[in-house]
Amino acid sequence: MTSPQGPSRRKTKPSAPTDSAGRHARGKARRGRGGPSQSRGPDHRLFGLHAVREAWLNPERVCHRLWATDAGLRSMTAAFETAKTGRLRRPAPETVPRDRLDRLAGAGAVHQGVVLEADPLPPTDLEDVGRSAALRDQAIVVMLDQVTDPHNIGAILRSAAAFGALAIVVTARHTPDVTGTLAKSASGAVEHVPMVRVRNLAQALGRLKEHGFRAVGLAEEAEATLAEAVGPGGKTVIVLGAEGAGLRHLTRDTCDALARLPTGGSIASLNVSNAAAVALYELRRGSGPR
Repeated sequence: MTSPQGPSRRKTKPSAPTDSAGRHARGKARRGRGGPSQSRGPDHRLFGLHAVREAWLNPERVCHRLWATDAGLRSMTAAFETAKTGRLRRPAPETVPRDRLDRLAGAGAVHQGVVLEADPLPPTDLEDVGRSAALRDQAIVVMLDQVTDPHNIGAILRSAAAFGALAIVVTARHTPDVTGTLAKSASGAVEHVPMVRVRNLAQALGRLKEHGFRAVGLAEEAEATLAEAVGPGGKTVIVLGAEGAGLRHLTRDTCDALARLPTGGSIASLNVSNAAAVALYELRRGSGPR
């Protein structure tokens, strides 16, 4: 569910017709052959109110089953009405006890009374991002170099959505799938900011540069601050490396400039998701409204 000018996702074949969004299947959960349907992808089970609500309202999501407690259903009331008004095809929610949701979401998952089974979103590629960037004078893309923790990636997605980034670019290898845990950490941002998977970050930077982007890598030892390295406006790829290892040599060498955040306390470094949030704020503040 990206903005009208955001990167488009490649369409997938729609699922078979389902019940309307406003109908609730009260009582016992529906029984089928073998219970819940089989996995349809890495993020086939989403949980948490924000993640499930945004997925339910995303026309690009194909939703198959929604399990919820009574309280979870009440929390979804507005989303049900919005989806029904928008004529989104959605399954009838199933009321189940909390311990059933505990099993569906997995050990330790904070599901907040709702679990959604859905297909993965259609993929987005760099050309989609480039076409979207061509429609605006200013744009931000976040690139992650071997950041592997799903909680960090989820938090970065959330910040990217809040500050209007077009996409997050990650490596196809070493990057976790969009699981329920990652989507929960993103608090619904998975539906708004596409995650573009590429084989080679250096090559991806080259392609984004062809679309008018300037690549700025965050490095604690850089002399220039981010504001000094970027300047006002324009299109920027902000590149962040894994904590400890930082940017790999080839990624670093492909950046147009290196920059640091202007920290001045006793601890100079930040968690990668916090650094991304500060960097996105600084870029947004320096370029004005989009």
